[in-house]
Amino acid sequence: MPKTGDDRRLSKKAYEARLPDIRAALIRMQVELKSAPFPVILMIAGVEASGKGELVNILNGWLDPRGFETFAFHEPTDEERERPAMWRYWRTLPANGRMNVYAGGWYAEALREDPRSARELALFDTMMRRFLWFEGQLAASGALVVKVWLNLSKASQKSRLHELESDPRTAWRVTPDDWKAQRDFDRLERLAARMRSATHQPGAPWYVVNAEDPRGRNLTVADILLSRFRIHMRAQKRLAAAPRRKRPVVPLRPAGLRRLLSLDLESKLSQVSYEKKRDKWLGRLNRAVRAAGQERRSVVWVFEGWDAAGKGGAIRRLTDAIDARDFRVIPVSKPTDEEKAHHYLWRFWRHVPRAGMATIYDRSWYGRVLVERIEGFATEAEWRRAYKELNEFERELTEHGVIVLKFWLQISKEEQLRRFRSREKTPYKSHKMNAEDWRNRRKWGSYEVAVGDMLALTSTRTAPWHLVAANNKRHARLEIIKTSCRQIELALGL
Repeated sequence: MPKTGDDRRLSKKAYEARLPDIRAALIRMQVELKSAPFPVILMIAGVEASGKGELVNILNGWLDPRGFETFAFHEPTDEERERPAMWRYWRTLPANGRMNVYAGGWYAEALREDPRSARELALFDTMMRRFLWFEGQLAASGALVVKVWLNLSKASQKSRLHELESDPRTAWRVTPDDWKAQRDFDRLERLAARMRSATHQPGAPWYVVNAEDPRGRNLTVADILLSRFRIHMRAQKRLAAAPRRKRPVVPLRPAGLRRLLSLDLESKLSQVSYEKKRDKWLGRLNRAVRAAGQERRSVVWVFEGWDAAGKGGAIRRLTDAIDARDFRVIPVSKPTDEEKAHHYLWRFWRHVPRAGMATIYDRSWYGRVLVERIEGFATEAEWRRAYKELNEFERELTEHGVIVLKFWLQISKEEQLRRFRSREKTPYKSHKMNAEDWRNRRKWGSYEVAVGDMLALTSTRTAPWHLVAANNKRHARLEIIKTSCRQIELALGL
């Protein structure tokens, strides 16, 4: 991985001679960034006493504070512990046109854990793979990720700690943990090398900067940031100028489409039979959801389906079994300007429920491989990459203990037409219809292919897709309640 800086010390005169140009270049970068279709993530990490905090403060003085934020992560709060580990990092990500500076970043907590045993090191390696994937997703979506490791020799660290401790103005900065790190220098250096090796990748490389000389360190980091920004900006402009080719919608995995088309849509349930069974299953679901809450297990429902398939009605019946204080329904529509300025998963990570709570998504992250694929809102590279990204997102949820229930509501094309016409004639339902519904209907065949690929490529052991025949609304609603109940009970071992 790149190593920058050397042992020569930069004179104060030479340093001050370069400062005006460096500061002007950083401000120009921020001005150019404002209109760029990507964010900048600058990670400042390093050994103790290497000047991480000092460098971050200096950058705060050089940059326009209106265009960036600084983050440092400490011990997780109770709210953060109640969600998957990556939740608190996702929610801080900068929007396009902005920059965030991370002091230690997501690596700080992993290093603080100080793994030693084989089991602890295995967990550490797992976390590194998660960080590698996280940063890879961000880089693939266009983010500029710059990671800097400030390096000191063992002797220099010891000298720096003594120097800080001997000065009354800086003695407070030296803690017992700093001296402990000095005693464990060799082992911690090996751990840091293991971390950098595991998370070094083309889109998010590590730059090891010699921090022996603070002046040289400051200028070197600024040079790295400016150089990477110029290269990245040129690459993004070339990408934006490249023509988008419209390709025919063909199945990636035909088995998914076969599964969709083989579903028997003739299942029916009379009103009498529905009412007889509904209350029994709602009561059982209520007990299952309460049991999940007592075990601090969150439940996430994902509802996808054709327009007019009955998602809203199914959700209303489902929530009859849940205390209104324990769930949220998130209706997903076109992303807002704020949401479009972030990675597409950012808006879904924000709504991940706390331990013991439930979130119901009326449409979801699967829009990436459905409407965004068919309508061309995502490039082919983006929607193809999304299958793996969505599986990883749900894997992080389920590994944390979240129970993920995914439903696709399937109706026939003829039934959809009947419901569309009924909606147009019914005053309190007519607001549900618009020109887009009819336009989507004309692309029924393309959407069938996309749904089939979604089912084949994102149905996993811990987050499988449940297909529901929804031509008969009563049958669909009861089937969803029963399946939800059984899946929660299975997850809890009841």
